[in-house]
Amino acid sequence: MSGPVFLEGTDVSLRTIEEDDSEFFQQLVNNPRVRIPIGSVRAMNHAAEREWIESLDERAGTHLSVCVDNNSVGSISLKSPNEVDGVAELGYMIAPEQWNNGYATDAVEAICGYAFDERRLNKVRADCYVTNPGSQRVLEKVGFTQEGRFREEAFVEGEHVDVLRYGLLAAEYCG
Repeated sequence: MSGPVFLEGTDVSLRTIEEDDSEFFQQLVNNPRVRIPIGSVRAMNHAAEREWIESLDERAGTHLSVCVDNNSVGSISLKSPNEVDGVAELGYMIAPEQWNNGYATDAVEAICGYAFDERRLNKVRADCYVTNPGSQRVLEKVGFTQEGRFREEAFVEGEHVDVLRYGLLAAEYCG
């Protein structure tokens, strides 16, 4: 079970990631339905996943478990912001069996509220592959705008694919 609640969404709670979450996150990041769309290219064993969790204290940014009824269904991270520009990058992943429940959208809304209201950032940005329409929908539902397209920027399943850059300004956020 994940740690204490840090942020609340409508349907999800965002909690600290704890050592006992390592098995869930190892299975999640190794699942091809998750690994391929987020660009993870190396297998994670249990020790490596535990090591990643232990390193979160030293890593800049906010890294949280997305939970429903106290059970982890994914993760969301807001990388350390560029303090001068007021911009931070967002990343998230949800277990495939939990897709289409609105959990990613709810988590993104919650962490954007935190970024804008508590951290006073000006912009949150996110990248996703053109081959990941689910992630594109999540970002667009929250109000992100596609700001750019990086042609053949990534190598996914044997082919070069475009990467889409999305951004949301504090003034545009309706959370």
